[in-house]
Amino acid sequence: MSLQLVRHLKNPDGCSVFRNNLVALHFKYDQARRRFVEWAQNEIVVVPDFHKRILFSDEAHFWLNGYVNKQNCRIWNEANPQVYVETPLHPEKLTVWCALWAGGIIGPYFFKNDEGHNVTVNGDRYRAMVTNFFIPELNNHDVQELWFQQDDATCHTARATIYLLKDTFGDRLISRFGPVNWPPKSCDLTPLDYFLWGYVKSLVYADKPQTLDHLEDNIRRVIADIRPQMLGKVIENWTSRLDYIRASRGSPMPEIVFKM
Repeated sequence: MSLQLVRHLKNPDGCSVFRNNLVALHFKYDQARRRFVEWAQNEIVVVPDFHKRILFSDEAHFWLNGYVNKQNCRIWNEANPQVYVETPLHPEKLTVWCALWAGGIIGPYFFKNDEGHNVTVNGDRYRAMVTNFFIPELNNHDVQELWFQQDDATCHTARATIYLLKDTFGDRLISRFGPVNWPPKSCDLTPLDYFLWGYVKSLVYADKPQTLDHLEDNIRRVIADIRPQMLGKVIENWTSRLDYIRASRGSPMPEIVFKM
């Protein structure tokens, strides 16, 4: 915690300023979410199956010991909630990327270095994935009909990567610095966060994999077994989420809302 923030928390006037800044920040996020939802719903009015044409993308960590990464959990509270999350000291993990849409799943892609060792994602590795894996995979689809979504993680939004994605998708890019802005703090609008990663993690540890290769095999198998009917329900659920967020004026969803 920064010294400046500590002073704010110790000083009543500072607390008031901090609280007001936090409220203003939430309002800014909610506004961005409302603008995106209104745009998406207008697109669906014009093209009824618009939501079925979006490739939603993201990456997640899968830990060998079954530890679930809390990177997408957000706590919205003006006071310190005193929440503690235990993390392994030296964890072994895989960093996995997928793109999901009503027509199927592209991936999984496992981030590895030139020696084949598992690594985490950064800007260069993400751009290499887009160049060497994702764009070639698109040859199996009519890319002229598809949109591509990514969140605002720094590794996704380097200038060279945005140019590369614009070359591929043109104006059909939903991203920070893209033609259509993806709103921050919107994991509740990403099917990978509200469905895919939780679903896969609920199954891949069933046989207690002892090696990263075994865990990787499990991830590939579980994702390959996901049926189109399930993906169809996942994407239809996305439109219900748009309705909820519009009705709540952009507020984050209080809990996972998904029925199979």
